[in-house]
Amino acid sequence: MPNVHLTEPMQKYVQAQIESGAYANLSEVVRAGVRMLMEKDGARQFYALKADLEMAATLAENGDFAEFDAQAFEPDAFDR
Repeated sequence: MPNVHLTEPMQKYVQAQIESGAYANLSEVVRAGVRMLMEKDGARQFYALKADLEMAATLAENGDFAEFDAQAFEPDAFDR
């Protein structure tokens, strides 16, 4: 999987990054890009979870919830 095909504008940008000293070679530029995508994906997951939690809190505040029975959920934890 080491082959990377870039458009001409991307090639020029990468070459400028290397010439400026920001990166030593194409591999460093690609790794930086992949790291940014990974961070962005992590942020996307965080905000999706946050939205889910906000919706659950709103439902609970409106009385749309079920009582949790810890003993029914994990009966062995109460056998002491």
